[in-house]
Amino acid sequence: MALLSTVTLSAISTTTVIAIGVACLVVGALGGAVLIRMMAGGTIRTARREADALKQAASTEAESLKHKAELDAERHVRERREALEKELGELREAVKKDQDRLERREDALEKKTQQADKRMSKLDRRSNEQDQRESSQDEREKGLDDREHDITRQLSEAASMSIDEAKGILLERVEEQSRHDAAAMRREILETAEQSARSESREITLMAIQRFAAEHVADSTVKAVKIPSDDLKGRVIGREGRNIKALERATGVDVMVDDTPGVIAVSCFDPIRRAIAGEALQKLVTDGRVHPSRIEEVVASVRKDMSEKITAMGNESALEANIRSLHPKIIEAMGKLHFRTSFGQNVLRHSIEVAFLSQIIADQLGLDGELARRCGFLHDIGKAMDHEMEGGHPAIGMEFAKRYGEKSEAVLNAIGGHHSDIPSTTPYTPIVMAADAVSGARPGARRESMEMYVQRLQQLEDIANEDTAVSEAFAIQAGREVRVIVNSDRADDDDAFRIAEKIAKRVEEEMTFPGEIKVTVLRETRAEATAR
Repeated sequence: MALLSTVTLSAISTTTVIAIGVACLVVGALGGAVLIRMMAGGTIRTARREADALKQAASTEAESLKHKAELDAERHVRERREALEKELGELREAVKKDQDRLERREDALEKKTQQADKRMSKLDRRSNEQDQRESSQDEREKGLDDREHDITRQLSEAASMSIDEAKGILLERVEEQSRHDAAAMRREILETAEQSARSESREITLMAIQRFAAEHVADSTVKAVKIPSDDLKGRVIGREGRNIKALERATGVDVMVDDTPGVIAVSCFDPIRRAIAGEALQKLVTDGRVHPSRIEEVVASVRKDMSEKITAMGNESALEANIRSLHPKIIEAMGKLHFRTSFGQNVLRHSIEVAFLSQIIADQLGLDGELARRCGFLHDIGKAMDHEMEGGHPAIGMEFAKRYGEKSEAVLNAIGGHHSDIPSTTPYTPIVMAADAVSGARPGARRESMEMYVQRLQQLEDIANEDTAVSEAFAIQAGREVRVIVNSDRADDDDAFRIAEKIAKRVEEEMTFPGEIKVTVLRETRAEATAR
């Protein structure tokens, strides 16, 4: 019984042990599965993080490669543009050299033509003088024959006269003959003086032009700022246009940003403000930092540099023209003329040119060449401030020069009277007027488009044709003269002078033109008859 119990107990214990072992195996399997699932989940999350990291790195590398490719493309485009600009510059230089060579040849040909014309005119003049002498000789011989007949008749009449009667008749005839001879001598003296003065003035003017060499085309002061890419236009404009408004407020100009590629235009009536705005905009574009505070800083810096540049240009021009003892304000005003143009001609270069032409003409006339050079150099100084003051530039310039120490009557009268606004009190004023006309009228001095040129000629003819007595009008000599033909039935000789003055006055008031325009009115009367 005890043995049976022991065996039974051992069997139960073994069963229990087996059950416990099986339970342990099941629990271990479940735990392993759970552990394997947890390990698999961690591996998947790690793989996802690595995939995200690889994706981010690939995106960054692609963006970097794209940026690098854009930079390379931009650099290539810039290098290609620079190469093209260099090639274009070389082509322009070659074209300019060819043009200069052609102009020199044209000048030489024109000189030869002028010399030939002068020789022909001398031969014609000599031929005319010979014909006049022969005609005068014939008239004199005829007069002597008539005189001989008169003397014979007088002698026959004197035989029956008293001494007092014959003496009175003789004195009367001598007085009449003396008056006639005096009038003929006076006319001959005037004609000779007029021909001599015209010939000498032409020779002096030609000599002055030939002895002074100046640039044919002056630099333009119109500002067009180049930008490397059109993306910078957005920076210049700024958010809601604040940058461009700040620039316009600081400089007083109008900044025009349009669809023109690679260019931003600066527009202003004052050339100095336009130059300051152009240089400031160029610096901002080059620097790349464009915001209101930076704009004000750059504009202030450029304005200071521009003031120094104006003074330096004034000093250089005075040194080039060899003008001494000028007030600093006058030096500054002359420097401002570098930024002023008249029909495309730089006013500062024009003033220097007029100075030397005036000196050459004065030296030929035996006057003070140094004083004439000073008059010519300062004659247009009023154009430096005529935007800021009312009145014409001659009166403004004369008052300005007088205020700042210019005491010479010749200089002041030349400044105020070189456009005939006031009477000339010294011979230097007409010298400056002649030099001013030569400088403005010489070939290449001033630029004018074909459209403006044709429009000016048409306007000139229209003004002349508006008078009811005018039958035809023609603009000739490149618009420097207008020939007007009036109907002789509608206007007499006095009306012709009135019409000429009326047309000239209207041209002065309504047109803008370089130099002067001559109005010539012709009145023709035709008498016709028919023989049958």
